[in-house]
Amino acid sequence: MLKWAIFGSGSGTNCQAIIDAIEAGTLDAEIKCILSDVADAAILERARKHNIPAIHFDCAPFKTKLDGEAEQKVLQTLEEHDVDFIALAGFMRMVKDGLLNAYQGRIINIHPSLLPSFPGLDGGKQAFDYGVKITGCTVHFVDAGVDTGAIINQKIISIENDDTLETMMKKLHAQEHIAYPEALQWIAEGRIHSDGRR
Repeated sequence: MLKWAIFGSGSGTNCQAIIDAIEAGTLDAEIKCILSDVADAAILERARKHNIPAIHFDCAPFKTKLDGEAEQKVLQTLEEHDVDFIALAGFMRMVKDGLLNAYQGRIINIHPSLLPSFPGLDGGKQAFDYGVKITGCTVHFVDAGVDTGAIINQKIISIENDDTLETMMKKLHAQEHIAYPEALQWIAEGRIHSDGRR
């Protein structure tokens, strides 16, 4: 069974979907710890509720990346918790070389667009503002680029004429909560590899 750490900066709904899938028996995985760069993030409360170690780490002086001393502390924490893979679930920082090298091919992210379209911040809003009629979410491996790693899983939604950004994102989040546990299970079964091959 693969042992996971989940990183998040916010409410942690994708983290909850992963927890729920494990508890339902549809995902063969163990969450060893949940980490956040935000001290009062709801994702940490979700961890505590499920008796999973909840760990806050301070990324100062950096505002947009996990680097330097904070990165070293995180690597130490992951080693202490015997973590195999990392799932980024709403983690709002760039992952840098130290973590990428230590967990090469073993860091997964979910992005709110159909990559390679609309990478970077606010992918869902980018798609909505552009006026596309089809969008979705992408689970992918993390590499040194911005949302450029090999794609594992995608789910599609339609954007209707009466959709607002809020209603579109609600549909998108519902698909994320299916796509992420599904992708992690494929990895657990050895059905997909870090270059995207099946």
